[in-house]
Amino acid sequence: MFMFDIAGGGDKAALYRDLGRALDALTADEPDAIANMANAAALLWEYLPELNWAGFYRVDPRRADELVLGPFQGKAACIRIAFGKGVCGAAAVTGTTQRIADVHAFPGHIACDAASASELVVPIMVAGRLFGVLDLDSPVPGRFDAADQAGCEALVAMLGPRIAG
Repeated sequence: MFMFDIAGGGDKAALYRDLGRALDALTADEPDAIANMANAAALLWEYLPELNWAGFYRVDPRRADELVLGPFQGKAACIRIAFGKGVCGAAAVTGTTQRIADVHAFPGHIACDAASASELVVPIMVAGRLFGVLDLDSPVPGRFDAADQAGCEALVAMLGPRIAG
């Protein structure tokens, strides 16, 4: 079991620095992508407040136009998401982070959990190739801000090469 000293108290920069150190410790010497995604999802679930889902969707190697569910924490989730569908599919197609304050206003939103109100999806790009996305959902409208986006993008930049094999 791992124990981490993660900053709290509203200082998001410190929180994400600590999460980065913890994620680095968990994944630096582990070559297995599933294990690294599972630990990353568990870490984010434990230390990021007001989440109702934290996990990954991976590009299905058999279908280049579809994401398939990866390791996560939260309620059972949608298994497959076509590129261009919902927030995750939009991130996959555009290769850009999607920070959505109100998912119900997002065209084509996929409601895997009706309690989700806001979402942050960060594409995982390695050597110019999409590997998957990090998906965070919250029951709180407007939960994710620019600091969350920057923090999660930094985490994904470190984690990407460790899960893309």
